[in-house]
Amino acid sequence: MNVPMLLEMVAEAAGDRVVVGSRTNGLTAGQLLEASRRSAHAFTSSGAQNVVWLDYNSEALPVAFFGAALAGSAFVPVNYRLADSQLKAILARVTPGVAVVGAEMASRAKGIEGLDVVVTDTVMADALSGTHGGDGTAGASPASGESQWVDPEVVAVLLFTSGTTGEPKAAVLRHRHLASYILSSVEFLSAGEDEAQLVSVPPYHIAGVSSILSSLYSGRRLVYLPGFDAGAWVRTVESEGITQAMVVPTMLGRILDEIETSGCDVSTLRHVSYGGGRMPVETIERAMTLLADVNFVNAYGLTETSSTVAVLGPEDHRGSMASSDPAVRARLGSVGRPLPSVEVSIRDADGNEVASGERGEVWVRGEQVAGEYIGKSALNAQGWFPTRDSGWVDEGGFLFLDGRLDDVIVRGGENLSPGEIEAVLMEHPAVAEAAVVGVPDPEWGETVAAAVVVEPGASVSVEELQHWVRERLRSTKAPTLVQFRPEMPYNETGKLLRRVIRDELAGR
Repeated sequence: MNVPMLLEMVAEAAGDRVVVGSRTNGLTAGQLLEASRRSAHAFTSSGAQNVVWLDYNSEALPVAFFGAALAGSAFVPVNYRLADSQLKAILARVTPGVAVVGAEMASRAKGIEGLDVVVTDTVMADALSGTHGGDGTAGASPASGESQWVDPEVVAVLLFTSGTTGEPKAAVLRHRHLASYILSSVEFLSAGEDEAQLVSVPPYHIAGVSSILSSLYSGRRLVYLPGFDAGAWVRTVESEGITQAMVVPTMLGRILDEIETSGCDVSTLRHVSYGGGRMPVETIERAMTLLADVNFVNAYGLTETSSTVAVLGPEDHRGSMASSDPAVRARLGSVGRPLPSVEVSIRDADGNEVASGERGEVWVRGEQVAGEYIGKSALNAQGWFPTRDSGWVDEGGFLFLDGRLDDVIVRGGENLSPGEIEAVLMEHPAVAEAAVVGVPDPEWGETVAAAVVVEPGASVSVEELQHWVRERLRSTKAPTLVQFRPEMPYNETGKLLRRVIRDELAGR
């Protein structure tokens, strides 16, 4: 199975269903297939091995994505927020290719040998030149007819990591990985014709890629925001009858504020998934109270795993929220249980599996798990991928994450989990957000430091927070340094910039 077959199946079974854009004049599945075939014809004619996307979200995104897939080219969405030097270095690595760019970004992509630059609007206009609006059919064109066969082993997507040290790695996702994820987690045409998915995460995030496939295969209409804005998000839910959405934790709090103050009607919302970072329990509890009829899902996944590998479903959310059992209640802070098609194992530094409740590195295995970078596979001989995430599994099989292994604090030879300390700090009624890092210490090697955002109108002292942690954990886990700050630094995908906090607390 390859990626184009997913689109072809939907176009054959429900060709007249609107799957991208406005409910009044969006693209039907048949039109999307035809437009994608036209794009594929153009990409193939250019000799492009890779199709770069350097633009915001738009209705042209799935056209370029499926066009690349049909052409057998790798789709490479690139972070448009990169500095010019970083951007050009990445673009030079994906030649020969075609770069589909926004008009205002075109100059940034020029001058790379072997890279043809075309403006997004031109690509879209050419792709739609043979389609008829409104009737779900497509006119004849040089690209009409049967699609060429694409080997499932061909690279479908390249996603560059956002690391700031060394050259970014390019994660490789092949057609079989993406198809396996969709076939094992999404029911074909299971969505009603009134359902619509709002996408506001960046196109260069794995969630932006997987949302194209999961929405299309289920028959759910895709509606794009160029970028996230809480006001635009809420207004679009109202105007387009949005039923589904995916957000990162930093988005959700702003959305809730906007819903409470704008007066917009978001009653069509049925399902909101979130991921990409730690969700404060207070925020999800507030969301479940304000949007009582919405099903919330916490989805944990990585670029290297083709997206989601574990899910905390709606019933898990409600059961945890209503429970008086502390262990069950705590599951609201977990990422749920693995998908049926994925195995999860917690292992120590030697690669040995640890007992339930013990902390270690999260390893995953399954058909959707690529675990591959250009020129290198990170899978072991048994197909397991070490995620570099630290976590543990409770007796019910619920996975809890403590953060990245690189963030573990080593104090006097003892490994301390930042996530465990953060969770205790967040239990204090005056604490809105907390981030714990290790900073250099001449006696212990590292010591615990915490950045804290206080709830509006609340106050708390350093000594009180130190006592709070010491009382609930132990003295070695209490922060020796606490910094109060107005807000935490996050990137555009909701990832906490822990390195920024570490540098500030270490006085660098």
